[in-house]
Amino acid sequence: MHPLERNIGQFFHRQGLPAVGDGIVVGVSAGSDSIALLSVLAALVGQMELRLLAVYVDHGLRPKETAAEWLHVFQVASRFGVPAERVCVQTKEYAAAKKYSLEKAARLLRYQAFDECRCSFQGRWIAVAHTADDQAEEVLIRLLRGSSRKALSGMRWKKDNIIRPFLSLTKKDLQIYLNEKGISWCHDSSNDDTYFLRNRIRHELLPQLEREYDSGIRRALCKTAENLAEDEALLEELTSDMWHVLLPMNQGQKEVSLPLTIERKIFLQYHLSLQRRFIEQLLWALGTTAKYEYIVKIVDAFRHGRSGSELHFQKGLRLQVTREVILFLYPKGRVSWRGSIRNKE
Repeated sequence: MHPLERNIGQFFHRQGLPAVGDGIVVGVSAGSDSIALLSVLAALVGQMELRLLAVYVDHGLRPKETAAEWLHVFQVASRFGVPAERVCVQTKEYAAAKKYSLEKAARLLRYQAFDECRCSFQGRWIAVAHTADDQAEEVLIRLLRGSSRKALSGMRWKKDNIIRPFLSLTKKDLQIYLNEKGISWCHDSSNDDTYFLRNRIRHELLPQLEREYDSGIRRALCKTAENLAEDEALLEELTSDMWHVLLPMNQGQKEVSLPLTIERKIFLQYHLSLQRRFIEQLLWALGTTAKYEYIVKIVDAFRHGRSGSELHFQKGLRLQVTREVILFLYPKGRVSWRGSIRNKE
């Protein structure tokens, strides 16, 4: 067994998953990273009794290249005795209908396709081939967008039913592995198109930072993400405590009973950082948008809100301020409307 395959097997063993016999959908684009992922997981099939399904998603954006890519994925999968499926999605149409960027539309459709294949395959996991290089790019993109601490903690090796076994490896590591195994891969021309932000980061900004500022910038960004992820775990635990104290009648963040009241005095005993995190989670649980400005307004209402005042948010959410508590409610249901709670009749 190749050392890289053995290392991933040991990593799985330490993490306790995937479990013996688990079914895994492997996202394979025909690029070096995903071909390496398919090869490594195929090498572990006998040891871990895994069931694999290779899935190639055709986004409909590069018709001159996708046929050759799918053929390559099919041939490599067949070499390893792994079944393969091709799924076609309409990215441009979906992006136009939802007013999304092509990048966002492609990502959403891709993961939707993976999950549908996972269900039909009766699998447990979706494995994707994000590397340390991808992690560095993602952290930098999120930093430029002014993202939160949680977002800056980057991608996790496991999130829900998605696993990323290669987050500690570089693209160079994987290409060396493939060369040693005698396995070829395809080049995706869209990865060269600097119209896309990620490609500008990959081909322009990161190389410039490495040349002119710090040759170890990629490692530094990944280390930052790792440190923030550890901090996030602690903050998440502390925020969960707020739910138990402030909303004891609710069984979970996804099942919030309305209307609900929160005592201002108890809320203000927590640190500002936890207050903001709690309000963000509460807004999502209430089915409305958790914009930063909304969070700031609500926290400020707990601190300085005048009794009898109201705050109005999207989808008809209203906050009514009293001296002791703040009441969250949808007076007319989850529909947009104008006017005060006092005049709702």
